[in-house]
Amino acid sequence: MLSRTVLKRHATLVDRMAQAVGVDLEEAALGGKVSIPEIDDAVLSCTGCTRSYACESWLAESNGPRYTPPTYCRNVELFLRLQAD
Repeated sequence: MLSRTVLKRHATLVDRMAQAVGVDLEEAALGGKVSIPEIDDAVLSCTGCTRSYACESWLAESNGPRYTPPTYCRNVELFLRLQAD
């Protein structure tokens, strides 16, 4: 079972990545574009990523919104779908 610390870290990464690519997960959830279980699945998918430190570096280098998340992101399809909505 994943620790609370691990889940919180990856929930933060998912939220930061969404923001970096111009997606507001809270607004998307309230608007019915994404469900809470889908967000939960995105966080769980993120926990399985072996490149979380690369992700943190990518996010740290981000100066404003970018259009596309890095190709290694396990949630690329979700972010691109939400960008299109």
